[in-house]
Amino acid sequence: MAEKKHALLIFTKPPLPGIVKTRMTTEYGGFLTMEQAAGFYRNCFYDVCEMGMHALIELQQKNERMRAEDPTVDKITYDFFCSSTPADSLEKMKEVFDTVGTWPMEVNFIVDAGSSFDEHFNDACQQLFDRGYESFVAIGGDVPTMPKSHIKQAFQWLDYFQAIGKPGFAYAPCQECGTSLVGYSYNTPIDHTGVYYNMDGRPALDGYLEKIEEGDIPSAYFDPVADIDEVTDLAHAVSCMKSIAEAAKYQDLFVPRRTLGWVEFMGIKVSTPPNDNHDPRDYLDGAAEAPTGAQELTDEDRQRVADLNAAMQGKQAAENAYEAGKYE
Repeated sequence: MAEKKHALLIFTKPPLPGIVKTRMTTEYGGFLTMEQAAGFYRNCFYDVCEMGMHALIELQQKNERMRAEDPTVDKITYDFFCSSTPADSLEKMKEVFDTVGTWPMEVNFIVDAGSSFDEHFNDACQQLFDRGYESFVAIGGDVPTMPKSHIKQAFQWLDYFQAIGKPGFAYAPCQECGTSLVGYSYNTPIDHTGVYYNMDGRPALDGYLEKIEEGDIPSAYFDPVADIDEVTDLAHAVSCMKSIAEAAKYQDLFVPRRTLGWVEFMGIKVSTPPNDNHDPRDYLDGAAEAPTGAQELTDEDRQRVADLNAAMQGKQAAENAYEAGKYE
């Protein structure tokens, strides 16, 4: 019987005004004050942490049941970590957790360092490996719709890849070609260098894919989970969180009640513009002849596609510049 340790890493910053979720504030085209944005993130962060702890506890209990039935099964310890920066934020992060009171698990703290997001992420992960953790799974504090199952299955896939002798990588995309969850083992030939901190418009998700393909690394893919950076992200998340709360009556889902409570307290209502698009689908009823083939793109269509691609690349470059500016 072997013994090994896994870590769930919440990669975050202190939920302080002007530090978190600034793109949702009036200063950046949003509708929240800096204080309100920080309040949103704090509640969201609490939900994400509790959800992650529940996932770890369920994994721990499963391992204990398996070992009770078969003593030769590897003993696995699952620990919870919170990483933030700079160093003087450590006490603040501890206060953030202490405010809630007793948590389901012990919270371990680390401070990450570097000159870019990639370097900070690498540093946090390496600290876990230096402490003897075989694998980690990392998520941010702004993914209130993250399912427990993503975290549990990510660790299980990393264990499987280790068992077959090919250290692997687990990931879930976010809504903007980035990631909402990543995980790998101490001997997986991959890190975050050049993934998020790039100025050529290449999405972070594609950066990981390049590393996976070049290193012939087995990977586990999970359904996308949206993080919340923009006002439109929040609108989408609100509808999803309400759906989770309803479905949780019948499914084993974690309900982000603190975030939903904040939404209710703020009186936020989600709405969309009237949709005048109409697809009569007449041909399905025999009222019109069905289309018989693809049509050649016009020059106008090609230009529209080119403009869309350029806009997407420009948005990614702006996002990279925004993140890079935090470390200058």
